[in-house]
Amino acid sequence: MKSKIILPIIVFSQFCCTSLWFAGNGVMTDLISTFNLSESALGHLTSAVQFGFISGTLIFAILTIADRFSPSKVFFVCALVAAIFNLGTILKSNSFLSLFVLKYFTGFFLAGIYPVGMKIAADYFDKGLGKSLGFLVGALVLGTAFPHLLKGYSFGFSWQYVIVFISLLSLFGGILMLLFVPNGPYRKKSQTLKLNAWLTNFKDAKFRSAAFGYFGHMWELYAFWAFVPVLLNFYTKNNSESTLNIPLWSFIIIGIGGLSCVIGGYLSSVFKTKKVALFALLLSCLCCLISPLILLANLEFVLLSFLIFWGMVVIADSPLFSTLVAQNAIPKYKGTALTIVNCIGFAITIISIQLLNYLHLNYHSNYLYMILAIGPILGLIALSRKPKTHD
Repeated sequence: MKSKIILPIIVFSQFCCTSLWFAGNGVMTDLISTFNLSESALGHLTSAVQFGFISGTLIFAILTIADRFSPSKVFFVCALVAAIFNLGTILKSNSFLSLFVLKYFTGFFLAGIYPVGMKIAADYFDKGLGKSLGFLVGALVLGTAFPHLLKGYSFGFSWQYVIVFISLLSLFGGILMLLFVPNGPYRKKSQTLKLNAWLTNFKDAKFRSAAFGYFGHMWELYAFWAFVPVLLNFYTKNNSESTLNIPLWSFIIIGIGGLSCVIGGYLSSVFKTKKVALFALLLSCLCCLISPLILLANLEFVLLSFLIFWGMVVIADSPLFSTLVAQNAIPKYKGTALTIVNCIGFAITIISIQLLNYLHLNYHSNYLYMILAIGPILGLIALSRKPKTHD
């Protein structure tokens, strides 16, 4: 099958399946009220998905699953199983513990979707990988934001229908990948199980530079996404005249990042990938630092404009870092390299989400989001220490 057809299929399948990621966040207020959960459930259930993803990527990396087995088949199986666990959210007998377990295993099998999807793209696109991954991560962003859109325009349907629809969407994406995306021409299959393969890539300085830049970016990204609805809700509570549709604006603020991923991918074909990534990371860092000024202004137009801009720059560098990781990885362990970098990156998100959740619950301050700048600052330092260029 021609690559012009393959990329749209990979992108659409990625969108369908990664909609599972924030399915809980899109209906979080309903989950809290239906199952009598505490306000802290937002951070804990979001972290459950992240923790599951970390566990999954760690096991997938150690067992080199994405490199030893057909990536499309791995993608399908994980899309199916993740959809089943997500569907379990609608059970009336759920408690906080059961919801946590369901979210954990949803995240666990997302390990066979997001990094494996990037592995599939890398197997098909040697040159222009940055542009291809720009579309792919853009699909992840839209998938992440999609539950908020469904919630914003539920047309009278209950939150349970949102969950069911997203589970069916994941299954459909997995089927598309299985039927229409065979192994790519640049795939180099690993024949044997090598438990320490994931460590091998970190011996390369360029690989470490890209990985550490990605880690700094991840400190900020998912904490920002998780707290966009919280930020908007905080504003509406302090401004009773506000009529903001919080789910819809959450979708816009998060989803607009899909466009910036595509733009960043195209820019990487004109400028060096590392430079574009550095610029995006710097802009998102500045957003963290000036966030108190915007929040203190307490002006709706200014707040929404700022959050839309932040939503663009916070994710724009993600496909670029993944491109640098893939380009500097050992070819036969490319899938494992992408998986382990994802694993560590998402482990970092748990720390930042839980820290921000704790601060939000105990200190109602406009200065809280400045703490998200820690990651980008460290990422910028890591990247600037490596003067060697990346194509």
